[in-house]
Amino acid sequence: MTRIVAIGEAMVELAPAGDAELYRAGFAGDTLNTAWYLRQLMPATDAIAYFTAIGKDDISARLLAFIRAAGLETGQIAQRDDSTVGLYMISLNNGERSFSYWRGQSAARRMLEDDTALRAALQGADLAYLSGITLAILPQDARGRLFDVLRDFRQAGGKVAFDPNLRPRLWPDPKTMTDTVMQAAGLSDIALPSYEDEAGWFHDTTPAATAQRYREAGAAVVVVKNGPKQVIAVTPNRSFAVKPSQVANVVDTTAAGDSFNAGFLASYLQHGDLETASIAGADLATAVIQQFGALVTLDQFTQHRISGRPL
Repeated sequence: MTRIVAIGEAMVELAPAGDAELYRAGFAGDTLNTAWYLRQLMPATDAIAYFTAIGKDDISARLLAFIRAAGLETGQIAQRDDSTVGLYMISLNNGERSFSYWRGQSAARRMLEDDTALRAALQGADLAYLSGITLAILPQDARGRLFDVLRDFRQAGGKVAFDPNLRPRLWPDPKTMTDTVMQAAGLSDIALPSYEDEAGWFHDTTPAATAQRYREAGAAVVVVKNGPKQVIAVTPNRSFAVKPSQVANVVDTTAAGDSFNAGFLASYLQHGDLETASIAGADLATAVIQQFGALVTLDQFTQHRISGRPL
């Protein structure tokens, strides 16, 4: 049995509903998206938990019910009476997305006022998964607590997977963002950056340069996503490239990276082959971007093709 704990912020999502004037309300968030897809791909005997904080209002109750219905463990989700959940709206232009956010009162910003609940959630876990957004929404002292917990978790034998997911608007300044992201890289066993994000802020000239920077920071496995271009994977012993399938009709790129991470992790944790896992991640992202919204239900054939689970 494998136990994974995803740490982050779950939000209300307003996604285009096929008409320019209509939006559909749902729930999403980068680490929640990955956890949601992991639950579809991993065997039922494995446990996927989500760690965050939400409010005690109606929309928070609906979010909690959504997470439970997805099959994710919710026992360590804190409910606060002084805040609620954040909201974001997706805008699309030829399949490419941009976001507008309302998250100032998000309870998730307060999820690490102390570290007791997170330490309890990670007890017995095999993998902790977090993102740069997880880091960005936390106050500096809470980020320090998170890093302390991850250090202890790794010393006890756990592994950490990290998607930098750079969102400059969430940070006080670029240097704080880049310094903190590289601190997290040094606490990670698996790093899953996106070259398009990294090149602009770290001045990497190639995806291979991005991979090397994360390797030098301490990540044993680095997989660099690059949209429709080659995925670069680097380990202490080898490097290789995987070319994603080309998509003629990109509908919505929301959660492309989040779903890639889920496909990669599900395959890697089950089978241990990095090249197969990179292909699985690319295949899942390809399936997701051909539908609207962050979360799309996978049919049995897709689950089998990506995770290797029997039909």
